Amino acid sequence: MLSGCRRALPAALRLAVRGWAGGGGRRRVSTSWSPVGAAFDAKQQRSRLTGQSTGLFGVPELSSPEGFQEAQEKALQETEQLVQKACTTPPGPQIVMIFDQLSDALCRVADLADFVKIAHPDFAFREAAEEACRNIGTMVEKLNTNIKLCQSLKQLLANKEVMDSLDPETRQVAELFMFDFEISGIHLDEEKRKKAVDLNVKILDLCNQFLIGAHLPNKIDKHILPEHIRYNFAVEGNYIQIAGLHADCSDDLVREAAYKIFLYPNAEQLRCLEELLTSRNHLAQLVGYNTFAHRALQGTMARTPEKVMQFLETLSERLFQRTLKDFEMMEGMKKKLNPQNSKLMPWDHPYYSGVLRAERYNIEPSLYCPFFSLGACMEGLNFLFNQLLGISLYAEQTEKGELWCEDVRKLAVVHENEGLLGYIYCDFFQRADKPHQDCHFTIRGGRLREDGEYQLPVVVLMLSLPHSTRSSPTLLTPGMMENLFHEMGHAMHSMLGRTRYQHVTGTRCPTDFAEVPSILMEYFASDYRVVNQFARHFQTGQSLPKIMVSRLCESKKICAAADMQLQVFYAVLDQLYHGEHPLTRSTTEILKETQEKFYGLPYVPNTAWQLRFSHVVGYGAKYYSYLMSRAIASMVWKQCFVQNPFDRAMGERYRREMLAHGGGKEPMLMVQGKRKRRIVLFL
Repeated sequence: MLSGCRRALPAALRLAVRGWAGGGGRRRVSTSWSPVGAAFDAKQQRSRLTGQSTGLFGVPELSSPEGFQEAQEKALQETEQLVQKACTTPPGPQIVMIFDQLSDALCRVADLADFVKIAHPDFAFREAAEEACRNIGTMVEKLNTNIKLCQSLKQLLANKEVMDSLDPETRQVAELFMFDFEISGIHLDEEKRKKAVDLNVKILDLCNQFLIGAHLPNKIDKHILPEHIRYNFAVEGNYIQIAGLHADCSDDLVREAAYKIFLYPNAEQLRCLEELLTSRNHLAQLVGYNTFAHRALQGTMARTPEKVMQFLETLSERLFQRTLKDFEMMEGMKKKLNPQNSKLMPWDHPYYSGVLRAERYNIEPSLYCPFFSLGACMEGLNFLFNQLLGISLYAEQTEKGELWCEDVRKLAVVHENEGLLGYIYCDFFQRADKPHQDCHFTIRGGRLREDGEYQLPVVVLMLSLPHSTRSSPTLLTPGMMENLFHEMGHAMHSMLGRTRYQHVTGTRCPTDFAEVPSILMEYFASDYRVVNQFARHFQTGQSLPKIMVSRLCESKKICAAADMQLQVFYAVLDQLYHGEHPLTRSTTEILKETQEKFYGLPYVPNTAWQLRFSHVVGYGAKYYSYLMSRAIASMVWKQCFVQNPFDRAMGERYRREMLAHGGGKEPMLMVQGKRKRRIVLFL
């Protein structure tokens, strides 16, 4: 999953470029680098303890929560200067560069704050970061409706002679900046522009509120639950707190209780969702779109909600018969294990699909975990990137105050010829108040700076892995290993999307293309030739037997149709919520109808799954992107890597033709020349 700004004056935190040997030169090797595998299997990697605190991510102001205010003020002062400069500069490539600097100045605070507000263990830091996000976000919306600023860009776009002289990337970025103005209502009168700004700020607040509510536990009087299942949940006095679905629990009653209690409707959260959807629709119609989905899909590969629905309905039709067979198998297994209550329910799908896989292929996760220590998996990624792209990962010692938690690791990404490419901060371990969500955050996008130096990209990968124990390093299940590869795919996209402008660097591209590199990495994680390079028993050093890898890969086909059908249901629901308003029924009634039509398992009365649908915030009207990106990733795998997952020539081609462009080239142009499946041709 991705997080961070993408279009509306997107991200870049300007940190000092360290180890630079001069404009266009190679970055020097650092003596503070160490092997990546050992760093993750070690108990702890300490920062330097002496000297002055460098501040979060090396930003001096962020040595304390109060520093966010100082960082904001600096960003806003620089913004004012750049706006004046943009409004007085004649049409030319310099206009695009100034706009990109403007975006960089604001988002060097916004993107960092976007991460800190949900991940920092200190509440004061989270609170200060959230305030910074709101203030910078408000300024961004004001700039997106600034007539004079827009006029300077319009003059450039209207000058055919100058536009023809620009390189394709600069033209694309200029058009994207104009697109931001247009979807923000630049064409409206002053009163309506102000209303658009107010709506955007309101939507930002509602998104934050909804995200918080989506992760809050529900509690119930413990005496309501049978005594023999209470130990599965957190008990506080006379109450039991349920913070998730307990989908992997073997006790049907535990899963049923968790499902019904965790998804029980919360009136305040329901009001928040309804107000968010209504506000998004008002904004879309105010700036000239029929629905929010029409506005959100501008600039994507799909382009319109009609084509998205065509894609989803066709996919659902193709899955239908296979999904029914999957449900029949699950119900048969439930009847075998629980003959008294054999009807298949929504809380059964994840568990019984897993039971079927385990029974048919003997893939009990505990058999695999000893072969997947975190250090071994990181060495596996290191080997793969080295073979495909000439890239190595090194652990780098951090400075005092640079990290928000002592178990975070910092990786330097180094190319064999180009030197240091950027940094990945790995926030991999569970802790209190940390979201249980695997995610990639852009902290700083790469760009060519005014002094000729290249601003190195910085990202954070956030996972929720268990800590090491006295007897073993952190051990991953096959699913955790696959998720690690997925998120590292996003990180490599950020490292290698080396564009001139940070507005389109790395993952700053259409959402339905941004998931392609990450999903492609899942194919590598399922290939024995790749897994065999790193899967070693942490005690004996024995390689993971090929038959175990083969069974694991084959097992993924079991109930795959039902798993994908569930994703189709989520994607259709997302489209309906962001379609025509006012909604003809309540969000819960729409959920019930859509679940029965596009999923097949019955709706459970007095539940409201949509109130836990956190993707509605970052992926509003774009949840289909996972499915569309999977189709494209499958095509890339089969055409480029299925014969040899370590093919250097194909790796370089993949970098050159897809990763390197970020959002600076239309995704369909990058996909052209490859045989497109019918499912992709709907575009």
